[in-house]
Amino acid sequence: MSHSNMTQSNMISFQKFLDALPEEYDNYKPELEIAINNKMATHNDGNLRRWMKLLDNPFTQITDHKLLDQSWVSVGKQTDLNEQDTHTLDTYIQGLMPWRKGPFELFDKKIDTEWRSDFKWERIVNQLGDLSHLNILDVGCGNGYHCLRMKAAGAKTVMGIDPAWLSVCQFQLINHFLQEPTVSVLPFTLEEIPQNLNLFDMTFSMGVLYHRRSPLDHIAHLHSTLKTGGTLVLETMVIDGQLGEVLVPEGRYAQMNNIWFLPSVPTLISWCKKMGFEDVQCIDLNQTSTDEQRSTEFKPGTSLQDYLDPTNPDLTIEGHPAPKRATLIAKKSSGRLKRYA
Repeated sequence: MSHSNMTQSNMISFQKFLDALPEEYDNYKPELEIAINNKMATHNDGNLRRWMKLLDNPFTQITDHKLLDQSWVSVGKQTDLNEQDTHTLDTYIQGLMPWRKGPFELFDKKIDTEWRSDFKWERIVNQLGDLSHLNILDVGCGNGYHCLRMKAAGAKTVMGIDPAWLSVCQFQLINHFLQEPTVSVLPFTLEEIPQNLNLFDMTFSMGVLYHRRSPLDHIAHLHSTLKTGGTLVLETMVIDGQLGEVLVPEGRYAQMNNIWFLPSVPTLISWCKKMGFEDVQCIDLNQTSTDEQRSTEFKPGTSLQDYLDPTNPDLTIEGHPAPKRATLIAKKSSGRLKRYA
């Protein structure tokens, strides 16, 4: 076992990912590097210093056990570690709670996350087509669980973006042991990366649209990230209904105060078409269960079961339809956004 003397700045480093990006990113790399440096310099997360200190000078264990193509993304075996390193790993995992997306298994230590993100992946993966050699953008990726599943499915590079520094730090911990340079989670919102990149073969936006005050602008920005003919995978909460029907909840929705638009599936399809996508299909429609989202040891406190009507699980505690999620897949039809008279 070898121990590395890593600095804090090295622990939160994106250089290996930038270096691993293919030639088609060359025009974007300098801008991306400047944006990363600015974000590091201007962050306002009061916990980041604590997380960086926690991750400072971690043990480095070289392991051949790396399984990314299974429900529990797994790196290392417990037999690889001595007693001190086992204790240190527990300290990292506990210090980076809550863990919302996963699940993961680090050196046989199971991290049972709030979301069983593998459920969503298994529902859609067989309808995504061949991901081999694709450059993928994952918007609102959390700690990168789905990014790693995309890599296991053959992706060439996966750039995840998420503004939550906790998610970035959780991925940094996992990838410290995984050592996969072609995947990263960068600390950005979609609005913080340029429009009209026309760069990615596939863009995912899963669990983001309902947080946007302007859903059409979000879809248009997703369109601009893709090459012509590129694929959008869009997952969001929806309601049952006809074309044109949308729920705009007053106050909170399932105890969340940042939920803006919940369209019907036909409405969501029409939004995508209006923003320049074609061949728009709904590949999955699923009401979120308390098996898929629940409180755990690694995300204690309230979760979905506390946000539903205790007498009727088909309603939220506020009386709205309970969370139902649709996943759409669509193609970018042209390099320009369609204009309508």
